[in-house]
Amino acid sequence: MKLHIVNTGLFCLVVGLLNIPVQAQEDGASLFETHCSLCHVTRENQPALGPELPALRQMTPEHILDVMENGVMKSQADERSRPQRHLLAEYLSGKPFGAALPPPIPQSAYCAANTSAFNQNPTGPAWNGWGVSTANARYQTTEAAGITAETVSRLKLKWAFGYPGATSGGTQPVVVGDRLYVATAEGDVYALDANTGCVHWLFEAEASVRSAITVSKVGGSDKLQAFFGDQAANVYSVDAETGKLVWKQKVETHPRAVITGAPTLYNDRLYVPVSSREESQVNDPKYTCCQFRGSVVALDANDGKQLWKTYTIDEPAHLLGKNSIGTPLWGPSGVPVWVAPTIDAKRKVLYIGTGNNYSVPATAYSDAVLALDLDTGKIRWASQVEADDIWNSSCRSNGKDPFVCPEPDAPDTDFANSPVLTQVNGRDILVAGNKLGKVYAFDPDKQGKILWQTSTGKGMASGGIMWGLAVDGTNAYAANNYFNKKEPEATGGVTALELATGRIVWTVPALSCEGRDPCKPSHNAAVTVIPGVVFSGTQDGRLRALSTKDGKSLWEFDTHREFDTINGVKANGGSMANAGATVVNGMVYVNSGYSHHGAIIPGNVLLAFDLP
Repeated sequence: MKLHIVNTGLFCLVVGLLNIPVQAQEDGASLFETHCSLCHVTRENQPALGPELPALRQMTPEHILDVMENGVMKSQADERSRPQRHLLAEYLSGKPFGAALPPPIPQSAYCAANTSAFNQNPTGPAWNGWGVSTANARYQTTEAAGITAETVSRLKLKWAFGYPGATSGGTQPVVVGDRLYVATAEGDVYALDANTGCVHWLFEAEASVRSAITVSKVGGSDKLQAFFGDQAANVYSVDAETGKLVWKQKVETHPRAVITGAPTLYNDRLYVPVSSREESQVNDPKYTCCQFRGSVVALDANDGKQLWKTYTIDEPAHLLGKNSIGTPLWGPSGVPVWVAPTIDAKRKVLYIGTGNNYSVPATAYSDAVLALDLDTGKIRWASQVEADDIWNSSCRSNGKDPFVCPEPDAPDTDFANSPVLTQVNGRDILVAGNKLGKVYAFDPDKQGKILWQTSTGKGMASGGIMWGLAVDGTNAYAANNYFNKKEPEATGGVTALELATGRIVWTVPALSCEGRDPCKPSHNAAVTVIPGVVFSGTQDGRLRALSTKDGKSLWEFDTHREFDTINGVKANGGSMANAGATVVNGMVYVNSGYSHHGAIIPGNVLLAFDLP
């Protein structure tokens, strides 16, 4: 199987290499320590921005070299000698060139010919897209879940599926009919049998895939299609039965543009959020910072043609000055859209959360919740919660240039998770959390007026509330990712907040680290809720089911171990981040293993639990 070269987790790998003189005694370890460790080693309260050595050691030197020469690191590494890149690739992987690539999935892992026929008109329970519905509540009814607070303690592992060559688990598992759709950071998109885990088909995208998949018919088609985006800003439609490409559309030409949030499908239109990795390049003083600006793009789901595009910054970046070594600097920039858009059919708008500015000047739509007209993309209103948040990776370095990083203590308070549209006391509200650890309620009928705001604990650049909260109509449930070894009592847990007032109903602290190494018990993964039960995963691999009444533990499973997999791929669990649990038809599906943004345990497994 092809090993994809686009791995956004390596975004800091060759920062600083552009000024390295070739020396006879040069070695990979010294290259890494001097020029790469800033981004790939956790220091004090600053989590690593890219994979640390344990994760990199699971890669091959061929893969790392390809990333530097042909992938997302090409522009940084072009001025370096090939011997330097070879040294670094062998050191980071811990292997010499010529080591075997990960074995492909064996033919025995594919579904037999007599497997049930594909149903183009599936009915019954499903988990489709990022948040189950276009409201993004991450809530599943009792009937659809097939699991209750009384039965959840009986969950047992049914099967495990290993992702070849991966150091992180896959995207939010999507279940429609008897198929499970999931993708990986290696660019592999799978359709599995939801009951047995056998492989129906495998599609190879151009780049890493982080977004959830949406499965639906569009227009007059009688065939289900699967829609998703990748980390090269491509959007795809593939045949949900066969995995064959229907269409592919690039929605942004900036070289650092990515799609992280899932595109949202509504009325044959695909609404695509566009973000980027440009802020991570600014450690290199030769990098011309910054020109990317976030956007939402509306595509015709039938053929991928663009209908409208709305930027989160009104004007394109322009030349502002130079940094201390004379590199041109541009702005305004940034305000990425990391989240799956939320649809409000009644008001004919979609809602998004935005991130920080990358360079001066600050703009009005950063760190905000925005409402965009579904038909035209016009911004109806914006509610900004943190002004003047200008942050990039150079803010972490010594000797930072004040023009590049004017506020070294800028909070980097992105809304990194989708706003949730819900009702309380007959009234519509929007609920969203940010990386400062705060949850906000907004009034969609009063230009996004803030109704209440509540802190769930401390926040930081890697969260706070990171991937997603869940709402059940009574409470909002938020996981907090804050972790600092010097203040373990502040480690993030799970909090229930009353929707009507923002009052904290209960808070469950992080679990103990006693007898556990490595340990990072903060909660990072997106939260999922069913009546009576909240599912949340930790950075050290513990999946927890908590009572919605009082936070009492109902069930727990430690995913940090090796698993025998149904597809014969060596796999282990680890940090739980990004996607949360998918609960449907009496089963729970969850990914384990993560190698980015402060995660401590890489892994490559999809786990399926059921009620025996």
